[in-house]
Amino acid sequence: MTVHSASHLEELEHQVAARVDRDHLVDVACSLVDIPSPTGDERAVAERVRELCEEGNLQVALQEVEEGRANVLATMAGTGGGPTLMFNGHMDTSYSGREPHLHGKIGFQPRAVVKDGLIWGLGIANMKGAIACYLEAVRAIQDSGMALAGDIQVAAVAGEIETAQWGEEFTGARYRGYSAGSHYLVGHGGSADMCILGEPTEQRIVLGHYGTLWGRISTRGPLVHTAFSAGRLRENSIVKMGALLTDVLAWIPEWEERSSYGGKPGVVNVAAVRGGQPWRLSRTPNRTDLFLDIRVPPSMRMQEAAVAFAELVRRLKARHRDAEIDSEIFVTSPGAEIDARHPLVAAIDRGHRQVFGAAPERDTVRWCSDASVLTRFGIETVNYGASSGLPSPDGENLEVEALVRTAQVYALAAAQICEVQVP
Repeated sequence: MTVHSASHLEELEHQVAARVDRDHLVDVACSLVDIPSPTGDERAVAERVRELCEEGNLQVALQEVEEGRANVLATMAGTGGGPTLMFNGHMDTSYSGREPHLHGKIGFQPRAVVKDGLIWGLGIANMKGAIACYLEAVRAIQDSGMALAGDIQVAAVAGEIETAQWGEEFTGARYRGYSAGSHYLVGHGGSADMCILGEPTEQRIVLGHYGTLWGRISTRGPLVHTAFSAGRLRENSIVKMGALLTDVLAWIPEWEERSSYGGKPGVVNVAAVRGGQPWRLSRTPNRTDLFLDIRVPPSMRMQEAAVAFAELVRRLKARHRDAEIDSEIFVTSPGAEIDARHPLVAAIDRGHRQVFGAAPERDTVRWCSDASVLTRFGIETVNYGASSGLPSPDGENLEVEALVRTAQVYALAAAQICEVQVP
């Protein structure tokens, strides 16, 4: 690491933080929100990110993940010899804004509105605001004249939102989430020593998050016309599933205790039930499906979670021999964690103290992020980002001041990690 005076470094850091431009940051964030980008349709916003990176004189590669979808990987090259820091953020949004139940809700629309110190709009918190902060942090470093030994990468990726293909009905790009873009990224040039991932954490440093196992459990029964179904109610696959569900609910507390992590119990979501044909109620359902979202701590191998799910299914089969049970696992996304003593944690901690005047809180969370795939490709990752809290009933919003301060923290952390070169 380059030897330099502490006072000189502090002055450079002060300069770089001061060069974060509030108006420019807000304009960039709003421009990203204004481009609709539901999972599966991220190409247009990727083109905007590429344009912004080129305006910032970064080396830019557009990675076509598949038709209509792309990642952007931009690099600010250092002088050489220092660590490479990646900023990673997803461009896809949790909704499209066209959903009937979201009509008229300002924060669930792909249209940015700045009001009372807040930016409202779909994706501003999760996580287009973070991408804008990355770009502003890099611009501030460039504008300060600061030289870094290491490279800074800005990776804007497609397909992070927790969606997955299933069966023959739910197929196509809109269902290919769960780190689809970051999986492509790390196989096509996205290589760094460590990464800051700006998921909305309310400026907490997230040291670990859960992974996910999605499983299906099904019951079966005969397909019978209503007119001939009298006396056969117990054979109905929905009725069988009702009995099965009682045992599944009894298993959930066992898993919550077994999968506790970071002082928090695990969690299972009874997420969906499908059975029968609403357009043809004259037939009994021959199959009913129960879907579980089982969160898996990063301290547990996914194979162990899969075995636990298989044990549950075996238990159900033993208790419900006439239910004709079958099952499958169709999503496995491991959790991720980072050592609290990691240099990246220390860099974010120091930058946060400089900007906010106090130490950031630590956290562990039960949502999943692209830290899952990045960590497993050797890119140790910290989740740290701005948030105005959970989305309000009117949708996503972000405080402008929080956005500015987060960009300042990112710039300061990058300067420390990538090693400031002082003459």
